[in-house]
Amino acid sequence: MNARFSISCIIPAYNEGPRIGAVLDVALATPGIDDVIVVDDGSKDDTVAVAKARANGQPRLRVVVQPQNGGKTRAVARGVTEARGTHLLLLDSDLIGLTPNALGALIGPVANRRADVSLSLRRNAPAPWRWIGLDYISGERVIPRRILADHLTNLDALPRFGLEVFMNRLWIGEGLRIAVVPWRGVTSPLKSVKQGFWRGLIADMRMIGDILRTIGLAQVLRQIRAMRALRV
Repeated sequence: MNARFSISCIIPAYNEGPRIGAVLDVALATPGIDDVIVVDDGSKDDTVAVAKARANGQPRLRVVVQPQNGGKTRAVARGVTEARGTHLLLLDSDLIGLTPNALGALIGPVANRRADVSLSLRRNAPAPWRWIGLDYISGERVIPRRILADHLTNLDALPRFGLEVFMNRLWIGEGLRIAVVPWRGVTSPLKSVKQGFWRGLIADMRMIGDILRTIGLAQVLRQIRAMRALRV
């Protein structure tokens, strides 16, 4: 492993009180993670209280509270400004079945220089992404911190959920080697489960709209093709 390699884990969270505690327990139990940063995006439930309870006696865990809900992209951007590591581990706060082994598998290819970046392929990723072996909008990634730190102004201009496809564009532009890591035991609950059918459906449609506003449908297809070609 690169002696200078270090990992800051950024976990953006919005109304994830019932789920974030388990994710934090795993992140804190995973060797090689130097610090963990929760960025609460204006939650209305007990997300902050749960995170701060985990932070008690855990100097590696910091909880940052955004004054109002600004969307995942802005929450991650705030985390980047707080991060100390050479690399970032980006994690969604609602993952089910997450283990230290799963996180180690995601970190390993980058830490060992087999890949420049990595992303997960969860068990319940949409069927087309599992068929092609790539979830191009996976929220679980390991990346050099400088990739996002150099583009904080651009992040502020993105739609609320334009982050992943923006990162993809940067990866492709630099020709970075991508490790896709299957997470056969890890799932992410559907928005319809968390928010109810109609609210979940509307949330999904808004996310898709943000993606298409960021890069457009034709570029989505080009991104997928280019990222598959960069897999190691």
